[in-house]
Amino acid sequence: METRPYVPWKLMNDFMIDVFKAYGVPAEDAVICADVLLESDRHGIESHGCNRFKPIYIDRIEKGTLLPVTEVEILKETPTTVVMDAHDGMGMVASHRMMEMLIEKAKKNGMAGGAIRNSTHYGIAGYWTNMAAKAGLIGITGTNARPSIAPTFGVENMMGTNPLTFSLPTDEEFPFCIDAATSIVQRGKIEYYAREGKDTPAGMVVAHDGNTMTDSAQILKALTEGTAALAPLGGIGDEMAGYKGYGYAAVVEILSAALAGGQFMKALSGVGEDGKAQMYHLGHFFFVADPDAFMGLETFRKTAGDICRALRASQKAPGKDRIYTAGEKEYLVWLERKDKGVPVGAAVQKEMIALRDRLSLPYTFPFEA
Repeated sequence: METRPYVPWKLMNDFMIDVFKAYGVPAEDAVICADVLLESDRHGIESHGCNRFKPIYIDRIEKGTLLPVTEVEILKETPTTVVMDAHDGMGMVASHRMMEMLIEKAKKNGMAGGAIRNSTHYGIAGYWTNMAAKAGLIGITGTNARPSIAPTFGVENMMGTNPLTFSLPTDEEFPFCIDAATSIVQRGKIEYYAREGKDTPAGMVVAHDGNTMTDSAQILKALTEGTAALAPLGGIGDEMAGYKGYGYAAVVEILSAALAGGQFMKALSGVGEDGKAQMYHLGHFFFVADPDAFMGLETFRKTAGDICRALRASQKAPGKDRIYTAGEKEYLVWLERKDKGVPVGAAVQKEMIALRDRLSLPYTFPFEA
């Protein structure tokens, strides 16, 4: 049962927009950034919501490793493709512009694809694929990130958590959306564990000596220092098919960098050779397809819905009363939270108060009562 206090959605949205604006993010861009972050919390993906507002975005703007004004440059464009340079601005802003362009191109030409280089964290990948699904299109995206994953039989963090994400329109109230890292656990989840004072489950992180690590704060430190790595999906070694997660992580790394001619792996660490913080230079890729270019949107939506319903209706394991399909749990979280607001833990409460006081913003939060 939820014990954290709730902050109304509008209050949290307005507060985040005002903080972004105070740090130099243009008003129109601040609206996009706040919405991407809150979309995570709306669907229970708390590792990428308001928990990351200060440590990933505000702190990086302060450090100079994220530029508040996003100067998007179109490097190449065809009727079905776009390549952008985000020039180290807000990854969410560049990605929003990319998806708007690709949706328009796909509706006109059937399919479209794009890539962005020199970008920064773009929030939950599912936000971008769901933009396509809401427009009746199929959406696919992936992004590289700071080195975190070790290759199978390795212990060195070489690739990011590299999500490979799909959204498919259905005839249900929510799209089929699979948004998952290619590691067993993503760095954001470990950040969340650390902030809540929780250990990371054993078997998800491997140290250079080959042993697993569980202390979340120590894991984050070791990941930054390069002395620990996340295991790929499937786990350490190949007995549980960790090579599959390793392979998909590599696919995302290649597409995120090669399509836009961007940087990859160790170059994305955010730390220069002198040990000082530097820009991250991330890459993202996006593909959009229009079902109307195949057998029609309604055929696609019904077939996708029929498949999901058949999966949920299949025989349950003993002791289990429900089977879910991708995107369903997130939709149920939204139904539970939409009238309550964002649940906010103690650490985020302190950050919100500190930002408000530092910027002299006129807000009073429910948890201060």
